[in-house]
Amino acid sequence: MKRISAVVFGVVSAVVLMGSFAFAQQDKKGCKDHPLFTRMPNTYIDDCKYTEFDAREWPDPDTQGKTNVKVEGKYWFIQCYNQKGFEDKRSDLQVSRNYSNAMKKIGGSVYESRVTDTYMKLLKDGKEIWAYVSSYRGDKITIEIIEKEAMKQEVTADAKFMAEGLSSTGHVAIYGIYFDFNKSDVKPESEPALQEINKLLSNHSNLKVFIVGHTDNVGGVDYNMKLSQARADAVVKALATKYKVNPQRLKAYGVGQLAPVAPNKTEDGRAKNRRVELVEQ
Repeated sequence: MKRISAVVFGVVSAVVLMGSFAFAQQDKKGCKDHPLFTRMPNTYIDDCKYTEFDAREWPDPDTQGKTNVKVEGKYWFIQCYNQKGFEDKRSDLQVSRNYSNAMKKIGGSVYESRVTDTYMKLLKDGKEIWAYVSSYRGDKITIEIIEKEAMKQEVTADAKFMAEGLSSTGHVAIYGIYFDFNKSDVKPESEPALQEINKLLSNHSNLKVFIVGHTDNVGGVDYNMKLSQARADAVVKALATKYKVNPQRLKAYGVGQLAPVAPNKTEDGRAKNRRVELVEQ
């Protein structure tokens, strides 16, 4: 009899377990966790979003959150809920501590936490990752992550646009010429812009231009003057060597941060100020 009861109990237990798995909520199709964080136990992804390039306002750690900074790059949005039967099993503080401790463990920092809202930042392997976690009664957990990077410029000003700019204002900004941070080597992805500058000079055989390097205000003035000069020199060298442009038609100058076209208080403004300009001689 005891054996029969044990068998019956085992069957009932199996049915109950199978039932609990059957009723478990599944992740929304196409959604998955970001590799930065594992998930809180007994939760499922209700909604998600991924874009190759987006922007969000984050409290600025340099001002202790008194002002915001715009962060741009690859963007993830993940929204989780507790599985049925696990509602109200954890607090907002428990969620916040779990994510902040996980961030600290991999070398990141937690610079603002208000129990329900936690802001974090990680600098690792050349990447700058910003993360935000919010919790509502420990049941609804929202995660936003941006892997900061400069937007890949897919539209480059063509020779016609450059000619019109020079004709109307005497100068034109070229945003398709790229350099690594604090370096002056022209990156390969600058090729389309260099081709258009060469086309401009070929179409206007009497045109002579100054190649002017500009920076944002990150770093000292003297350093930025040298960096912008080195970058302008690199552009002249690329045009003269690869495209055989007569060097007498080109003169390189660096003006550092002295001629901004936008405020340097935001990343968007600093990005606009980092540029190369053509100025008619």
